[in-house]
Amino acid sequence: MKVFQFIAAVLAVALPLMVGTVCSSTEVPTTADQGRVIQLEAGDQISLQVLGQPDATNVYVAADGTITVPLAGIVAVAGISPVEAAARVEKALKDGGYYVDPHVTITMQPRSQVVSVLGEVHTAGRFPITPGTTILDLLAQAGGVKESAAEFGYVLRKDDSGHVSRYTVRINGLGDSKDALPMATLLAGDSLVVPPAETCFVTGEVTTPGKYYIEPGMTVMQAILHAGGINERGSERRIELKRMGKNGQYQVIHARPDDPVQADDIVRVKESIF
Repeated sequence: MKVFQFIAAVLAVALPLMVGTVCSSTEVPTTADQGRVIQLEAGDQISLQVLGQPDATNVYVAADGTITVPLAGIVAVAGISPVEAAARVEKALKDGGYYVDPHVTITMQPRSQVVSVLGEVHTAGRFPITPGTTILDLLAQAGGVKESAAEFGYVLRKDDSGHVSRYTVRINGLGDSKDALPMATLLAGDSLVVPPAETCFVTGEVTTPGKYYIEPGMTVMQAILHAGGINERGSERRIELKRMGKNGQYQVIHARPDDPVQADDIVRVKESIF
């Protein structure tokens, strides 16, 4: 009998603790917790509706994580839920003196968006992106850049007023963490343009005369080496450079081997006179 009394006493103490433990581990998330499941990110398109106003405002979350709200100005929303973002917009409208007690609803649009890729890529076209898509990711979708691609390309981005901004990005070395890009990710409606590399011509007493792509910092001698070097009839001391002047006419320059090469230059190695 004492044994049963002892077990009953233990159960009387343990059962409430066990029940409390199970309940806490299976606790239903609150409304606030559920609201934080989805967080706004750069590139998201949202619809902003102020109670009492007939039309909703569609805006994008900018690369710096902000949105521009009529009357309220710039509001930071990245990393928070649409519910929290709406509260920030309400506060901005109230602080600005435009509303006494504004009620704002923010609705996210589907995140699947597209960006155009043009120029020296293997597969130009329009490609789907997410808020986390980088320029490197987009170039991979386009099959990579061609050998004829320039080292620098640019992103065209249109703002709400229709103005198009141009941002220069380095194409070569995009995967190098040392190279900081003006923008890490892309927004829907952007266009990535990869132009062809600049070229020069190498003629005269070289092994393989022709047109060659200019590499960053390329010198006259490096251009000649791309053409196979000076042949047995040529002279390193007789290199002539034709360069387009501001008047649209070519000017002849006596070039040194370490002179830099510019776009559309004509490097000519002349025959040795000895």
